[in-house]
Amino acid sequence: DAARTEIAHRAEQRYGIAFKEITGTVPVFHPDMRVWEVLDVPSGQHRGLFYLDTFARSGKRSGAWASSYRTQCRMDGGVTALASNNNNFLRAAPGEPVLVSLDDVRTLFHEFGHSLHTLLQDITYPSLAVTPRDFVELPSQINEQWVFTRELLDRFARHYRTGEPIPGALIDKVKAAETVSQGYKTVEAVSAAILDVDLHTRPDGVFEPASFEREMLEQIGMPREVALRHRLPHFDHLFGSDGYSGLYYSYLWADVMAADGWQAFLDEGGPFNVDVARRFRAHILSDGNSIDRAEAYRRFRGRDPEGGALLRERGLA
Repeated sequence: DAARTEIAHRAEQRYGIAFKEITGTVPVFHPDMRVWEVLDVPSGQHRGLFYLDTFARSGKRSGAWASSYRTQCRMDGGVTALASNNNNFLRAAPGEPVLVSLDDVRTLFHEFGHSLHTLLQDITYPSLAVTPRDFVELPSQINEQWVFTRELLDRFARHYRTGEPIPGALIDKVKAAETVSQGYKTVEAVSAAILDVDLHTRPDGVFEPASFEREMLEQIGMPREVALRHRLPHFDHLFGSDGYSGLYYSYLWADVMAADGWQAFLDEGGPFNVDVARRFRAHILSDGNSIDRAEAYRRFRGRDPEGGALLRERGLA
């Protein structure tokens, strides 16, 4: 709960919004669900509702995800957003806090980035609410960048018995460990993305999986020491649905934009610079697909995204 509170608090600080809990005053599909009204500050304008479904239970889908029950638009009287984050944390014993891993905290930030994207949208036409797939992960992946900020950690990441904050030396070790095997992991992701794009741009759509893999890996110069992240027969992004067909690269592309966008905060006063955050809200989070997303990024950053920040972040520069 401390992590959830701090995530919301920092979003309020950056984007000029407020979360007011209204659990018990609106219908929910399960009693575990908590609800917040989201308001603009200082106007008090209603932006939408945020639902949080935290705990695992029988029959619930596994994993963590964000959902949009309704997206905002102003056409025909307009509607506001209904967004949710969903997790599968285990309940603690009575009187004990719910303890979550660093990966779980990062997931909280990631999925909340998606919900902020939904809640801060401000468009007229509902047909312009669908953000292109090669852009949709940017709000979530840049929101992860705040996980290691000292201001945030000192407020919520405290020892559950002593109340002591995480030592800076420990955080430095954890951050240093983030670069371990990044060369391998990056080659893994890039190779999967290249095969995915090539497969979906073949005019006749005909291929034989084993020979296609072999020929493509030879063509791109895949190091023999690096295994394919996904063999084609179980590559869910290829066959699970058309949602990400030919778009596996979007995760890496979002990482490029998130690292480059984070650099904008660092270059202009730090992680909680309000001017950069309001620019990010105006040009990335608020305008749906009303203008080309490449132009939207240029309006935020003043230029196209550059890969250098990601290389430095991964220890590859």
